[in-house]
Amino acid sequence: MNNQTSTTALKVLITAGASGIGLVTAQEFLKSGAQVYICDVNQKALSNAIATNPGLQGCVADVSVEAQVKDLIEAAQKALNGLDVLVNNAGIAGPTARIEEIDLDELESTLKINVVGQFLCTKYAVPYLRRSTQASIVNMSSAAGHLGMPGRSAYSASKWAVIGFTKSLAIELGKEGIRCNAVLPGAVDGPRIRAVIAAKAQIMNKPLAEVTRDYENQSALGRMVSAEDVANTILFATSQAARSINGQALAVDGHTQALS
Repeated sequence: MNNQTSTTALKVLITAGASGIGLVTAQEFLKSGAQVYICDVNQKALSNAIATNPGLQGCVADVSVEAQVKDLIEAAQKALNGLDVLVNNAGIAGPTARIEEIDLDELESTLKINVVGQFLCTKYAVPYLRRSTQASIVNMSSAAGHLGMPGRSAYSASKWAVIGFTKSLAIELGKEGIRCNAVLPGAVDGPRIRAVIAAKAQIMNKPLAEVTRDYENQSALGRMVSAEDVANTILFATSQAARSINGQALAVDGHTQALS
C-alpha cells in the first residue's frame, strides 16, 4: 500500500469485529499499521480473535443497547488514545420469509441491530471523531440497500435506511471534516450467506444447488465476492486516497443489477 492510501496510525473501531467481514477488516487494518479495537456479542469469538491477532483489542458489546454502546465508545477511545475511524459493521440477516409470514418482532429486531445500532455508535463516537484530522465513518449496507430482495423485505428495508442515514451524516458532518460513506457488499461467500441461501431454497421450494447458482449469477462476474474484497474497499474509503469521497454508496458486488 502506498503512502497515499496508507492507513498507518489510524485509530479504528469496528463493531462485530470477531468474525466474518468485521474480523477480516480488522486484520487488514492491523497489517496496514493501524490500531484496532473491536466489539462483538460473542465472548468466545471475541477472545479467540484477540488471542490470534497480536495488537487487536476489544470488548463484548451489543450495539442495540445504548448503555453498552456508551461504554464501548469510551473504552475504545481510551484504549486507542483517540478515534479516527468508526466502521459500523454489526448487523443481522433478519428473517427469510414472505411478508405475511414475518412477525413484527422479527422486523423490529432487524431494524434495532442494523439501523439503531449504527445510530447509537455514531452518536457517541462523533464527539471523539471531531478531534481527529482524518475522521471517517463507514456504514455497512448491502446490495439489498439499493435493490429489492424478495423474501428479505426486513433486511432490505434496514439496509436502504443505512443509505439515507449515511447521506444525511455526510452533509451534517462534512464541514467538520468527518466523512461518511456506505459500503454495499453483494453476496459475500461464507456461512452466513450459505444459511440464507438454504432458507431461501426452502421457502421457494427449489433445489439448494439451483438457488446457490442464482446467487452466484446475480453478479456480472458470475461469482460471490469475498470478505477481503469488502475489507479492501473499507480501507480505501478511510484512507487519504479517498479524502474527497463522502456520502457515497460504494458497491462491492461485481455489478449486480437484481437480487434473487
